[in-house]
Amino acid sequence: MSTSERAVPSPFARRLRSAIARSGLSLDRIQARLQASGVPISVTALSYWQSGKRQPERQSSISAVRVLEDVLGLQRGELLSLLPPPRPRGLPSRRQADGVVKFPMEALRILLERVGAPHALEQQHRLNLLNLHDRCEIAAGGRQRSLTTRSVFQATADQQDRWILVYDHGGAPAPALHQLRNCRSGRVEIDPEHGLTVAELLFDRPIHRGETCLIEYTLTNSGPPYPDCENTYYREFRRPIREYLLEIRFDEADALRGCWQYARRGSAETEERRELHLDTAGGVHAVALDYGPGVFGISWE
Repeated sequence: MSTSERAVPSPFARRLRSAIARSGLSLDRIQARLQASGVPISVTALSYWQSGKRQPERQSSISAVRVLEDVLGLQRGELLSLLPPPRPRGLPSRRQADGVVKFPMEALRILLERVGAPHALEQQHRLNLLNLHDRCEIAAGGRQRSLTTRSVFQATADQQDRWILVYDHGGAPAPALHQLRNCRSGRVEIDPEHGLTVAELLFDRPIHRGETCLIEYTLTNSGPPYPDCENTYYREFRRPIREYLLEIRFDEADALRGCWQYARRGSAETEERRELHLDTAGGVHAVALDYGPGVFGISWE
């Protein structure tokens, strides 16, 4: 590499490198201390950060820098203040540039066959999702503890007796399914390699064309430490929904620097954003009416 091609270290990289040198800690020891604090960062990432080859951008990396300041004996914000404003993100790694979440469809179809619903993807229209309410609980450290969902369906065909739940938990362990209302858990299949769980939610009784059914369930993650949710929660709607209510409740609401809702409709390239304000119970909410197809969610710092 010629001199003209060599990257100039950023102020963040220079400050981090000098702090590491002054601490007397090796990258391996720093990584071990971060790991003990529930922050999984590789030695390679730390090396890239201090050399200037890369800089923290994802929300999980920003969170790691906060802990890194403590490990290196720096003042709060001493490293973070040297980073440029983060690029709009707020969506996990399976979100593609066109706004569509890319699922491993072959792996999903295998799980659907195992729960006895090989044609579920083609038969989703038999239950019309009218109303959806998600309540996401964020524990200390900004990690997702649980998700409680209340759904209202309307049957477009007779003898509808179940809903097939598909949950993408990425690289985290599969959550526990419990606290069911008006339904019970049937067969559950997990693909840890692809981070997918498929479960039958069996209605208390079959519903027929025009009838509605309200169900509620909770997905609880193991922890602490709980899985990193990259400071965001969202839903992708492939079909229109009449109403979607999303709540985020924070254990450490005082630590928030900002919170906003975002929406990407259909194949639109732009993302609509709106600032949200904490309520007196330490949470925020956002509502989407007659929404979809598209992605709708909440992000925070």
